[in-house]
Amino acid sequence: MKNILLIGLLLTTTVKADILSVHCPLGCPVNPGSNDLIFAHHYALSNNSDTKFADWVAYEVDVINFGDSPGRKWKTDPLLEENETLEAADYKKANSSSLKADRGHQAPLASFAGSRYWPELNRLSNITPQNKNLNQGPWKRLEDAVRAATFYRHSLFVITGPVYEGKILQLPKADEPHRVPSGYYKIIYDIKGRAAIFFMQQTSKKKDDFCSKQKTLNFIQAKLTYSLPYLEFNNAILKRLKC
Repeated sequence: MKNILLIGLLLTTTVKADILSVHCPLGCPVNPGSNDLIFAHHYALSNNSDTKFADWVAYEVDVINFGDSPGRKWKTDPLLEENETLEAADYKKANSSSLKADRGHQAPLASFAGSRYWPELNRLSNITPQNKNLNQGPWKRLEDAVRAATFYRHSLFVITGPVYEGKILQLPKADEPHRVPSGYYKIIYDIKGRAAIFFMQQTSKKKDDFCSKQKTLNFIQAKLTYSLPYLEFNNAILKRLKC
């Protein structure tokens, strides 16, 4: 009888497993139970079918993947169902609307332009509507700084994702329920776990200094419904980013 009860417990108990990946070698964020976890060649992401965007994306920035920009050819993610992600037509007139939204990469195309797998970066599961002043301003300069801080055998790792606060915004021509982020976080760290952490609102100005957007891990964690891995702030990463 005891053996039967033990077997029953084993069958009914849910065990939360760690996510182990080269894309987040010191631990990935938790994947919410209803999300789809996707491992592409250069990134891992947790797709939220309610918001239609990735809750988080994790990737390594390594000089071996740098190259000239190959262009943008937007594609839906073949690993997701149609109702779990947006399609290219949903972004129509997004830039000319009150959102002034670009198609913003979470894992940046420029960091993988030299890889033969670069088309995966243009899958819409890796894209969110990002205000053009943010996307072309401090967010881009932070991504550029990460690449500039990376050199042979000294890569950096990134965990990034959207934050949802306040009014629920919508793309003007999207034909399915979704939720536009109010801001974004980016955690940049090395293999020793030394980290720098940033948070930027959609309302950020184009000329804003990304170095002024530093936050703590606790600040970011309080805005999320899933857990981040523990990474400790260290000035060494800020110095590499020229902050």
